[in-house]
Amino acid sequence: MRKNERYSPVPGTDKPVEIIDIKGIEDIGYVQQDSIILNSLTPEENTRCRHGLYFQDGQRRVDYVLTYPVKKPGSSRSRRHTSLLTDNAFARSLRRARGPAPAGSPGHGMDCHEDDKRSRREEFEGHLTDMGLELEKDEDTKTPGVGFVKIHAPWNILCREAEFMKLKMPTKKVYEVKNGSSVVEKINTFIHKVTEPLHPNVEENRTQSLKHLSYPFSREKQHLFDLSDRDSFFDSKTRSSIVFEVLKRTKCTKAKYSMGKLMKFAPNSSKLTLLKCSSLSCPPGITSLLGSGVYLAAYPLHDLMYEEWASYSVFYKYQPISLIRKYFGEKIGLYFAWLGVYTQMLIPASLVGVIVFLYGCVTVDDDIPSMEICDVRKNFTMCPLCDRVCSYWNLSSACATARASHLFDNPATVFFSIFMALWAAMFMEHWKRRQMRLNYEWDLTGFEEEEDHPRAEYEFRVLQKTLKKEHKSQKAEKEKLTCKDRFPAYMTNIVMMLLMIGVTFAIVFGVILYRISTKAALHMSSNPTTRSNVRLTVKATAAIINLVVILILDEVYGAVARWLTVLEVPKTDGSFEERLIFKTFILKFVNAFTPIIYIAFFRGRLGGRPGSYLYVFESYRMEECASGGCLMELCIQLSITMLGKQLIQNNLFEIGVPKLKKLIRYIKSKRASFQEEEREKRLQRYETDYFLEPYAGLTPEYMEMIIQFGFVTLFVASFPLAPLFALLNNIIEIRLDAKKFVAELRRPVAARAKDIGIWYNILRGVAKVAVIVNAFVISFTSDFIPRLVYQYMYSPDGSMHGFVNHTLSYFNVSHFQNGTQPIEPLYLGYQVEICRYKDYREPPWSSTPYEISKEFWTVLAVRLAFVIVFQNVVMWMSDIVDWLIPDIPKDISLQIHKEKILMVDLFMKEEQGKLHVLDSLVSAAAKEHGGRNSHSPLARSRSIPHTYSNNY
Repeated sequence: MRKNERYSPVPGTDKPVEIIDIKGIEDIGYVQQDSIILNSLTPEENTRCRHGLYFQDGQRRVDYVLTYPVKKPGSSRSRRHTSLLTDNAFARSLRRARGPAPAGSPGHGMDCHEDDKRSRREEFEGHLTDMGLELEKDEDTKTPGVGFVKIHAPWNILCREAEFMKLKMPTKKVYEVKNGSSVVEKINTFIHKVTEPLHPNVEENRTQSLKHLSYPFSREKQHLFDLSDRDSFFDSKTRSSIVFEVLKRTKCTKAKYSMGKLMKFAPNSSKLTLLKCSSLSCPPGITSLLGSGVYLAAYPLHDLMYEEWASYSVFYKYQPISLIRKYFGEKIGLYFAWLGVYTQMLIPASLVGVIVFLYGCVTVDDDIPSMEICDVRKNFTMCPLCDRVCSYWNLSSACATARASHLFDNPATVFFSIFMALWAAMFMEHWKRRQMRLNYEWDLTGFEEEEDHPRAEYEFRVLQKTLKKEHKSQKAEKEKLTCKDRFPAYMTNIVMMLLMIGVTFAIVFGVILYRISTKAALHMSSNPTTRSNVRLTVKATAAIINLVVILILDEVYGAVARWLTVLEVPKTDGSFEERLIFKTFILKFVNAFTPIIYIAFFRGRLGGRPGSYLYVFESYRMEECASGGCLMELCIQLSITMLGKQLIQNNLFEIGVPKLKKLIRYIKSKRASFQEEEREKRLQRYETDYFLEPYAGLTPEYMEMIIQFGFVTLFVASFPLAPLFALLNNIIEIRLDAKKFVAELRRPVAARAKDIGIWYNILRGVAKVAVIVNAFVISFTSDFIPRLVYQYMYSPDGSMHGFVNHTLSYFNVSHFQNGTQPIEPLYLGYQVEICRYKDYREPPWSSTPYEISKEFWTVLAVRLAFVIVFQNVVMWMSDIVDWLIPDIPKDISLQIHKEKILMVDLFMKEEQGKLHVLDSLVSAAAKEHGGRNSHSPLARSRSIPHTYSNNY
């Protein structure tokens, strides 16, 4: 190795630096230049360089990082590149001159594969430099086997791409922001002062009375923008999104050429052969290079943390939404804004739910049906709950269940269901207004989403189709994937979706069998304590089993939905995301709510009656509801599922899984120590971010909140405390998500968006379905309608006295089928001839014994009428709320109109200024021309034809 010293200025400065060239072409494979900068940086630049947020010169910011695998040579010598990668042409010519390794040499296949990846990297990076980006390589890191390419976008590239992307940037023009009328402004000022302690202590979140007029950036109109500080004009979020846009559209032509050449000269090659070499399997763009392993990862760097956002000590404060948007972009900013609005709106819903629950607690001692069930003197002898091993029992033994059911099954729950339906409508309207306000504040009012770049998989499939047709017809035409091409994938989607839903139903049926068999087994126990707590034991364990199955299937269904979406080969990332969301939502919604729907609407209605029960596999009798109805069991299932999903899946998994993956990724890097504090001190910022979990989109975050929204709205009539549990979870969820985004995930590329997309339509659909579901829960699951019918149609004195006796039918125990009679008929101490069961049927002494009575049809008619009336009235009220609340706040509408006027005035003044300057120049030139030419003989001679022509 030989050292040559020379001096060269750092780009963008006049500082000389000492550069050491390390010659090692034969063993490295290409010419490299290791730039070691000595004694040329200020202390501030040294700090920047040491933290890894800047290039080695300490001045150029790292806007993006690419990582790639590094195959270490036999020697322990490592290498670092800090040049602009302009010397690759000579290195490539040397490699071409050496030629490939012999076919029979050891490691020939692997070397070919690695050489191909290196060749594609060099070509891609060469194209990036041609696009104007500045690159700096670093392979001398404390992360073995990984090299880093740091990317910096200079000012002229930022301006060019900002104009191409039509980014709105603030101009020099400012105007005053008014909040409408003086009364509204005073109210807003008062509210802001009262809630001042709840606002985060950040500059971006303070109310601004002045706003910069924004306009799409243009290099021809740079004088409109305040460019006094070019370093901060484009923030880090904008810089990284600009670089990512360049990375997406930078082509790698070798892949396409090699693919076409192989298809042309080896048309009979198998698909495996085509996919074996990465350069043949992927179309151009950074996404395909990541997919084929040419690069390991691509990400922008974290450059700040949030004490006012990610800390649990500020759980009571509002989120710094403007700062989140400034750091992560509009798409993630909208998610956290939506989550904040949703959590805010849960406060009134929680208060009303707690009031409804307390109302049930206060009135439980005055509930006449509960008092009748608990009255031992009534002596209602009930029929056995199972065959043979179960005996007769007294209704008074179900006193605790009946009293507990009243807490959730009382007249206040009807009011709460109506309230929650209106709450959902107000939440949707409030969010639309908040979204429009954010669009105005973030300069998105005129933003229209452009069509995404085609996905790498789509382009590869199109390329395959084109090459096949070219081979057959020798004609090259522009192809695209049609419905015919996707038909096998569509059929696979339909079959697999139905199969997954069938799996869910099968598991629910399995849990039903577990409940039935366990109940029969526990009733045979000789322990009296076990026999007395059979119902509670079976309910709790079955609910826990359901929860575990739901958590497991959620992960399985997420993977299945992604696989099915990949099969469809959507053209763009937006289309891929929407299809994935739809499939995932359907599968996870069915998974979460199928057990609950069974308990609410089917359990106890399919079992038959004493003497004619329905059996499963001819041995298991279908289960029945408790004496107080199925609402209590529905509440238990809802609470365990909801709390379990929130605590285990949403919180423990959300933090635990990224930390575990981060630890595994770090262990795989073969470092001796992986203590967090020591690593942070040693590693550069781009190395630390490499160990973070890659950002996988917002779909999991939205999905868990949508499922929670379903728990809050769909069965709220049976569980009024659901909004309270959701509120407590979301207070923690906001800080968990914040901590995850800033400390556990790589910084995502900022994405622009003006709304939350398909999630809003899903929310509206869930809110509409919730009205129907709650109508059926009140009508068919609770005892609200039977009590109403009895009080106003059958009660002798218009009270609820005698209601329990009215709902119980009679059965003659001599009519039991053979082999189903209780083994211990004298369990209660006396001989039983008539037992009671909950149903509306004729008594055994009637002319039509055990037939459905007319009371049943009366109650059924009222139930159906209630569903129709409740659904239409509540939806009509929701539509009124929707109509009364405008989507766009009035003050925002006025400000948008004002902006348009100011923009027109700005350009009119600019044009007038240009005309004024032009007139002045013309006048000055004319005066100078006239004064100089009046004494010139040539001018006089030239003026003669002009005069002649005028006279003529």
